[in-house]
Amino acid sequence: MRLAIIVPVLNEADGIGRTLEALQRLRAQGVRVIVVDGGSADGTVDIARPLADDVIVASRGRARQMNAGAQHIGDAAEVLLFLHADTRLPPDTNQRIADANGAGARWGRFDVHIDGRAVMLRCVARLMNWRSRLTGICTGDQAIFVERTFFASLGGFADQPLMEDIEFTRRARRIAWPAALPGAVTSGRRWEQRGVWFTILQMWSLRWRYWRGADPAALAREYRDVR
Repeated sequence: MRLAIIVPVLNEADGIGRTLEALQRLRAQGVRVIVVDGGSADGTVDIARPLADDVIVASRGRARQMNAGAQHIGDAAEVLLFLHADTRLPPDTNQRIADANGAGARWGRFDVHIDGRAVMLRCVARLMNWRSRLTGICTGDQAIFVERTFFASLGGFADQPLMEDIEFTRRARRIAWPAALPGAVTSGRRWEQRGVWFTILQMWSLRWRYWRGADPAALAREYRDVR
């Protein structure tokens, strides 16, 4: 199985080196790593270039950047994995996905542990993982992976500035249920910077309003203002 990991970035100089260093073992196994920059102004690209197979520039916006990465890799990969810049994968990711793919999974995601000081983050991670198991809805923090042909048949990520992961997985689960693999770790910086409870309430509010039909662009503006 040929796997490509696509990492959308924007001003991630503080952490992108650690993220990509952790992927070098997978690169040694033949996994391609594509970094897609959305116009960073902090040296992200210079840090990423020696640690990735390709670094490309795309229009800003996570959905656009991930779609650009998928288009760039073309048929050189059979499975695409979309990785946030602050999420780390288990060292045997390639084999875990190959096993899931061999068992018939067309797409899936990882259960995550949230790395941080706050004890409440353990509960947040459990709830996130349980929600995905029950609903089939996944978020980008969970390292979504998908067969390239299946991704193309769905038209990739919708061109929207927020909730692109929710929108994509809602469409994907109607056709195939996601595999759930263990072992990913994501940073708790977002929760700790703004407060765990505040972030939980904000994200659930945004998602509830999105499910009720709110404009993703308006929600994205509100999210950026709070950040």
